[in-house]
Amino acid sequence: MLSHFADRIKDFNFDLLNRSIKSWIISILRLILITGISYLILFPLLSKISTAFMTRADLFDRTVFWIPKNFTLENFELAIIHMDYVESLLLTSTLALCVAFFQLASSTLVGYGFARYDFPFKKIFFALVLFTLIVPPNMVLVPYYMNFRFFNLYGLIPGDGLNLIGTYWPFILISLTGVGFRNGLFIFVMRQFFRGMPQNLEDAAYVDGAGYFQTFFRIMLPGAVPALVVVFLFSFVWQWNDVFFSRVFLGTVGEVDVLSIALRDLPEELDYWIEHSPYLSLIINAGTLLVIGPLVVVYAFMQRYFVESVERTGIVG
Repeated sequence: MLSHFADRIKDFNFDLLNRSIKSWIISILRLILITGISYLILFPLLSKISTAFMTRADLFDRTVFWIPKNFTLENFELAIIHMDYVESLLLTSTLALCVAFFQLASSTLVGYGFARYDFPFKKIFFALVLFTLIVPPNMVLVPYYMNFRFFNLYGLIPGDGLNLIGTYWPFILISLTGVGFRNGLFIFVMRQFFRGMPQNLEDAAYVDGAGYFQTFFRIMLPGAVPALVVVFLFSFVWQWNDVFFSRVFLGTVGEVDVLSIALRDLPEELDYWIEHSPYLSLIINAGTLLVIGPLVVVYAFMQRYFVESVERTGIVG
């Protein structure tokens, strides 16, 4: 019997057992790491969701940590009223859609030119495009402001020019000319995607008699849908959350602000006694959820297309 047991031990595959143990250990460590990272990312959002539904009594109750004892929508009502939420939502959506569309158009054309055509100083110009990614917005603040405050279209408009500050024209002009917010990144993405497309597609179109523009719009552009989705969504989200350029170019257009500025100015819109009390944080958290809520809805509907587009464009890490 002992000899039979010894033979069974010899036949046992210890290497397989060791690999199985190592695999379990690695899986547990990976789970711990992913859980920790997810907690760091989701904690601010969960905290805002929890406090946005709290009353003032829950705020000072030490027994309340995550789940309020008395749920209330008063914080959201105050945020909606003082932010002019409906009007600001329409204004922000319109501006973000226009900027995203114009940035998509300019970035696609410029990226296609860098990817498919040769011209003098091409590498230098592309290096300058990449250089815009590391230039802080504060460095171009004064030139941007002075250019649009006294906009004369290179001297074609007499006098002091036009004052475009306080209008939406600065966003439209910088988006159309390819120098808008993060346009350097969008040009880089489109250029890399077009470079990865087969040259045979263009050659076949040229052989069939198609011109440059016809080839671009009918052959290359339909094949670049993944990159187009990525650029459009990134541009839309960054414009939606932008405070810096919105404050410089817009200030206050009429009586309605974009959501980012309305949220920033929310404490000034509230009464004095609310502004100087901890209750203000509850209303600000509710306003923050109102601002990011539409983005969450957009991502929920566009998640599949966005993930597939990111994978195909190679934007990882």
